[in-house]
Amino acid sequence: MIRTARVLGPAVIVAVALVATIVGLAYGGGAEPYPIQDPGPVARWGVPIAKLFVNLGAAGMIGALVLAVWALSPKRREFELALDVAAASAAVLTVASAATTVLTFVLVTGVEFSLTDRFGQQLGQFVTSIELGQAWLATTLIAAAVTVLAFAVRNHTALVFVAVLSVIALVPMAQEGHAAGTTGHNEAVAALGLHLVFVAAWLGGLLTIVLLKPALDGERLVVVLSRYSTVALISFIVVAISGYASAALRIGTWDQLATQYGVLVALKVAALIALGLFGAVQRRFMIGRMSRPTPPGAAAGRSADRTFWLLVVVELAFMGIASGVAAALARTATPVPEDVSGGLARTPAEILTGEPLPPWPDGWRYLTEWRPDLIWLIACGFGIFFYVAGVLRLHRRGDRWPIYRTVLWVSGLLLLAWVTSGGVAVYEQYLFSAHMLGHMILTMAVPVLLVPGAPVTLAARAIHPRKDGSRGGREWILLAVHSRFAGVIANPIVAAVLFAGSLWAFYYSPLFRWSMEDHVIGHQWMVVHFLITGYLFVQSLIGIDPVPYRLPYPFRLLLLLGTMAFHAFFGLAIMMGTGLMLADWYGAMGWGTDALVDQQVGGGVAWSIGEIPTVALAITVAVQWSRSDAKETKRRDRHADRTGEAELEAYNARLAALAERDGVH
Repeated sequence: MIRTARVLGPAVIVAVALVATIVGLAYGGGAEPYPIQDPGPVARWGVPIAKLFVNLGAAGMIGALVLAVWALSPKRREFELALDVAAASAAVLTVASAATTVLTFVLVTGVEFSLTDRFGQQLGQFVTSIELGQAWLATTLIAAAVTVLAFAVRNHTALVFVAVLSVIALVPMAQEGHAAGTTGHNEAVAALGLHLVFVAAWLGGLLTIVLLKPALDGERLVVVLSRYSTVALISFIVVAISGYASAALRIGTWDQLATQYGVLVALKVAALIALGLFGAVQRRFMIGRMSRPTPPGAAAGRSADRTFWLLVVVELAFMGIASGVAAALARTATPVPEDVSGGLARTPAEILTGEPLPPWPDGWRYLTEWRPDLIWLIACGFGIFFYVAGVLRLHRRGDRWPIYRTVLWVSGLLLLAWVTSGGVAVYEQYLFSAHMLGHMILTMAVPVLLVPGAPVTLAARAIHPRKDGSRGGREWILLAVHSRFAGVIANPIVAAVLFAGSLWAFYYSPLFRWSMEDHVIGHQWMVVHFLITGYLFVQSLIGIDPVPYRLPYPFRLLLLLGTMAFHAFFGLAIMMGTGLMLADWYGAMGWGTDALVDQQVGGGVAWSIGEIPTVALAITVAVQWSRSDAKETKRRDRHADRTGEAELEAYNARLAALAERDGVH
C-alpha cells in the first residue's frame, strides 16, 4: 500500500473527479443540448471536464509551491521534487486552460471547430476583445510563466513571488463564471476567489506529499505532515466560510436546496465535511502514532504507515468528489437568476456599481448597515486568533506580555473589519465623503492601534524557530523585517513621503478611478496600500518592533507636524476645489444631492479627522520621550552607584587642577 500510494493517490483523485463531473452534469443538466445554436456535445461536455483539469492543475501548482515555501527545506531532495511537481502541474494547467479557452469559444459562439484561418481569426478576436476570452488567455499565459519559473527558480525567497504569481492565475477564473452575474457581485467574486485558492492549497498540498513519499522518511514525514496540517486546517476554515457565502448568494433560500443546484451543493458540502473529519483524524491520531519511536521492522509501525496511506488515498477520493461536483456546478443553472436586473431598466447606481442604492445614510446607518468583505473579515479573524495564541503561549512558559498591547491589537483589527465591511464600506462607492472617511480610518486610525501591538516582537518570541533550513512564520517575518527593501521603506523620511505623497498620487491619477471601477482588485489594492503606508509612518514614530533606524524624539515630533501639515493642506485643497472628482461616477449616482458639496465635506473629513490621530501620536511620542529620559537618568544613577561617582569625582578633580594652574600663573 505504501509503495503504490504514489500512483494510486493521483489516479484515484482523477478517476473519481471525472466520474463525479459526468454524474453531476447529467443530474444537474449542465451538458444538455441548447434549444438554439447548440454547440454540440464536445463543447458542452468538454468545457466542464477541461475546467476540472484546470482545477487539478492549479491545485498541484499552488499546493506544491506552498509546501516548498512553508514546509520543506532547500537542503533536502524533497524541495527539488516539490518544485518538479509544481512545474508539471503548471504545465497541466497551461494545456487545460488553453483547451478550455477554445472549447469556451465554441460553446458561447456556436462556431464549429476547425483548423481554418477564419476560425483562428475568430478565436483571436475572442481572446483579445471579449472579457471571457481575455480571462482565459491571462490564466493560460500566467500558468505558462509559472511552469518556466518553477523549473528555473531555486532561490527560497524568490519562490514566494512565484507562489504569488500562481495564485494570481486564479483571479481571472474568479471574476468569470457564476460570480460574474450574481447579485452581490463583489462578495461573490471574493468568496469564489478565496474558495479556489484555499481548495488548491489544501488538495495540492496533500497530493504533493503523496508524490514526495520517496524523499520523506518516517521522522521527516511526520514533520512535513504537521506543517501541512496547519495549512489544511486554515484552508478548511476558509473553504467552509467562502463556500457558505457563495452558496447563499446563488441559492437564496433554504427551500432552494431541493433544486438540482442545491442537491449538488449539499453533496459537495458532505464531501468537505468528510474531508474535515479526515483532517481531524490525521492531526489527532495518525501523526501522533507515526511519531512514536518503533523498533526497525516492527509490525505496529508498518501498520500505522499502511493505515495512514490508506486514509490519504480515501481522502484524495473525497477531494475528487468535491472537485468533480464543483466542475459540474459551474455549468449548472443557479436558483437565483444571474441577470439581477430581471430584464428591467437599471438605475445609474446599478449600472456603475452592480448594486442598487442603499438607504440614505445617517449616523445610525453607518453603524448598522453591513456589506461583508470576506477577504478582510477572514484576515482580521486569523490576525486576532494568532495574536492571542502567541500571547497565551508566552504566558504558559512564564513570560509576560503587556495587556494593553493585546487590547490595542484586537481593537485595531476590529476597527479594520468594520471599515471594510460595515457602513463605511456600504456607502463609500456612492458618496465621496464616506470614501474619505474610510480612507482616513484605514491610514491613520487603524495603524495607531495596530503598531503598539508589536506583532513582530510577539512573533519572534512566540513562534518556535526552525532548525532544518525551512522557513516558518518566524523566519519569514524576520526576513521581511530585516530585508533591504524594508530598510528603505521603513526609513522615517521615506515612510513620511509615502504616507503624505500617496494621497496626491492616488486621488489625482487614474488610480482613484481604478479603485472604484474594479472593486475586486483595485479596491483591495487601495486598502492594502493605505493600510501599509499608514502603518509604516506610525511605526517610524511610536513603533516597538525593530526597525533599521529611528529618529531622535525631537525630530520625530517635527516629522509628525510637518507631515500632518501636508496632510491638512490636502484636505483643504479638496474643500476649496470647484471641480468634481470622478464626475461620471459620484455625480451620476442619483442621490438627488450636490455631489460637489459632498466632495467638499470629504475634504473636511480629511482635514479634521486626521487631527485626532495626530494628537494621539504627539502625546505618545512625548510620553516615550519622557520615559526614555527617565530611563537614561536611572541608568546614569545606577552607574554612579556602581562606580562610586568616579566620573563626577574625576570631573571635579580636573576642574580643581585647572583652577590651581590658573592661580599659579
